[in-house]
Amino acid sequence: MKRLLPGPYTFILDGSRLVPKIMLTKRKTAGIRVPDNAICLALVRELGNPIITTSATTPEGESFHDASLIHDQFGRQVDAVIDGSGVSGEPSSIISLINDTPQIIRRGAGDVSLFE
Repeated sequence: MKRLLPGPYTFILDGSRLVPKIMLTKRKTAGIRVPDNAICLALVRELGNPIITTSATTPEGESFHDASLIHDQFGRQVDAVIDGSGVSGEPSSIISLINDTPQIIRRGAGDVSLFE
């Protein structure tokens, strides 16, 4: 993980007592994603904590291409919208590290050949 993050990967790990319950799935796992994005990295650095988040998408599951549309769609449900210009539409590669052998859950922007 240290070699690949920040980057286009999400790693699924077993939860522990140190992981807040809000972050865990029913399977008691958590996905860890550290995007290689200057705005995200600066926010985390300034806050001094990780951010729990999800992607903002349209009801059809498409990404927003205009920050003002996010405000129009979600209104007061979001605390802030940062217009950081476009990002890749390709999702991250998801790798499960639950068992002894890494398992590729989704092939995305990150090269998964290391795990094959």
